[in-house]
Amino acid sequence: MLAAERKYRIVEYVKQHRVVSISELAQEFNVHEVTIRRDLAEIEQQGLVKRTHGGATIDQWMQNEPPFDERTSQGLDQKVRIGQMAASLVNEGDHIIIDSGTTTLHIAKNLIHKNNITVVTNDMNVAAELRNASGVNVILTGGDLYPSSYMLNGMFTDHVLNSLHVQTAFIGTPAIHPKYGLMHPEALLVRTKQSMIGAAEKIIVVADDSKIGKVSLHTVAPNSAIHTLITGEEAQEYDIQKFRENGVEVLVV
Repeated sequence: MLAAERKYRIVEYVKQHRVVSISELAQEFNVHEVTIRRDLAEIEQQGLVKRTHGGATIDQWMQNEPPFDERTSQGLDQKVRIGQMAASLVNEGDHIIIDSGTTTLHIAKNLIHKNNITVVTNDMNVAAELRNASGVNVILTGGDLYPSSYMLNGMFTDHVLNSLHVQTAFIGTPAIHPKYGLMHPEALLVRTKQSMIGAAEKIIVVADDSKIGKVSLHTVAPNSAIHTLITGEEAQEYDIQKFRENGVEVLVV
């Protein structure tokens, strides 16, 4: 079998089985594991599969974000840890943006004892969490309300964000890929995230391991726009290393 045909068949095999090991592929195609590793490296460069520790998989597509109430309990332990780490990076006197989301909400939960900080947010849950924090000035962007998630979005939201300048923006996402960057399945939500990124000197993305390696329809920002990614220790080391190779600082909690 020619190498080109073998690589084509490898892609089809991975598509069919979703996750495969190098030893499994070597047995299936009757070649040495070294050959399979070389094939997978070349196939990955074409964006057709993603190598993992000891095997390969197909990039998982994020078609639709699950409902807010469902996301609240998913990966909760990770989100708590990520929120704690993100909040520890906020210093007295900082002006920050906190994006809407179930992970970013845990950043707010850990800011209530901070002093002399300003939080800009498009999330009514975040604002409510900080309502009694005496050392935190909260600016709610306004905008069209998404009742299912208490998120504000749209023209008014973008207008406010485009008039601001802050030190740091903490961005949540349903999909972030080491090659394609920050992504989102809903076109209407992309511009607000881009406005947040444009308003900040430093961009910190917070994402549990279920978001890492996901691909979605709309690109929000390339990895070159991201300074730091905070994720859980559950994330694959291979994926984390790819982000680091792209110049993104990765903090694992």
